[in-house]
Formats: sequence, C-alpha cells, structure tokens
Amino acid sequence: MDQAFEFIGNNAILVGTFAVLLALFIRNEASRGGRTATAQELINLVNREHALVLDVRDAREFAEGHIVDALNIPHASVASRLTELEKHKGRPVAIVCKMGQHAGSAGTILRKSGFERVLRLSGGMAEWRNQNLPVVKGRDARKSGKGKTKQNKKKRRQHEDNQE
Repeated sequence: MDQAFEFIGNNAILVGTFAVLLALFIRNEASRGGRTATAQELINLVNREHALVLDVRDAREFAEGHIVDALNIPHASVASRLTELEKHKGRPVAIVCKMGQHAGSAGTILRKSGFERVLRLSGGMAEWRNQNLPVVKGRDARKSGKGKTKQNKKKRRQHEDNQE
C-alpha cells in the first residue's frame, strides 16, 4: 500500500490524466444510450407524453412479466427491426432490459437512427419489480388486452340499451 501512495506521489500528472480520462470515458458511455430514468419518471412519461416502452429482453422473459403496453424487440434484433420503430420517432422511447445492462447499447442504436428522446430504465425490470409496480404476463398481452376492451365496450353499450 505504501508503494501505491509513493507511485501516485511520484507520478501525479500520469495518475491525474488517467483519472480524468476514466471519468470522461464513464460519462461518454453513460450518455451514449440516453439518460437514465427512474420508474416514477417512466410512469410520468408514459402517462403525460405517451412514451413508448421498448423491452429488449428475450421473448421468454417478456412473457414472464413486462410493463403494460411494452413493445418487445430482443436486444439482438433491435438493429434489424428499426423499421418497426420508425412510426414512434416523435415520441420518447424508454428502453427496458433485465437489469439495465443491454439498454445502453440498444439506446445507442436508436440514437444513431435518429431517435432524439431515448431513455433507459434505471435498474431495468429488476428495479421495476422491486418497487412492486404492475406487470402484465403473457406473450401477446397487448392484443388480448385490446380485445377485452372491445368486449367491455360492447357490454356497456348493451347495458345502456337495456336501461333505456
């Protein structure tokens, strides 16, 4: 340990340069994939600005539980499936992965493709679940949810007609 302090003392410029470069590298890597957002910030973005939640986990993990109305494009397929996301360019896009590891690289791909408002969920789905926030289970939950909404509307109309 004494030798480490002696090295730092004798090579202050070298150590200082290394520290600055390390800090710049970390800042650059963090900003490439978009800024991080907490779960509460994500909820607010979805409610106020209709943000797209892009889940980049594989289909099996997605089926085990995902954020309501999330779009699933596995991390390995993001670059090849950008055409599916083109219609969402004007909206904020929040990228969700298992623990926050793949969201940065997916965010980089989106930013290079012209998406301006890219965010990453801090802590990924692990943090979402730790906060006991709601998840939807099933592979194609969005489609089945829409069908139920249509059925509920029909039932309401029938009920209103019967009351008249």
